[in-house]
Amino acid sequence: MGWFQHQIQLRPMPRGFHLITGEVVSGIPEIAEVTAGLLHVFIMHTSASLSINENADPDVPEDLESSMNAIAPESFPYQHTCEGPDDMPAHVKASLLGSSVTIPVRDGRLCLGTWQGIYLCEHRNRGGGRRLTLTLQGATD
Repeated sequence: MGWFQHQIQLRPMPRGFHLITGEVVSGIPEIAEVTAGLLHVFIMHTSASLSINENADPDVPEDLESSMNAIAPESFPYQHTCEGPDDMPAHVKASLLGSSVTIPVRDGRLCLGTWQGIYLCEHRNRGGGRRLTLTLQGATD
């Protein structure tokens, strides 16, 4: 049984849903050694989130962004407005989607479904680079 942990920095991304599965896997090379385990991915920010969703159709991230904007619009009368009109809606969206995902690992690979990928959900117009903590626990040969 082994534990591995790395922190990675993602490049700044525009507002929206961005596939980051490749960056996550590259950020924890020990995954290749794990025969059975779990990878926990945690975002260290309160105005962005993580999600697992369809990774094939480019309409999906656009529809997810549109849906989240309808649920938490900038036009809502928020009290917390000192960081700009996109800040409080970003906190609401991050609370709804969550700050982490946990994915099973088998034989050195993530056990994602055929059409699943890990998304960074950037809720700010200019959120900057985002940091992730990757924690892998599992059996190794």
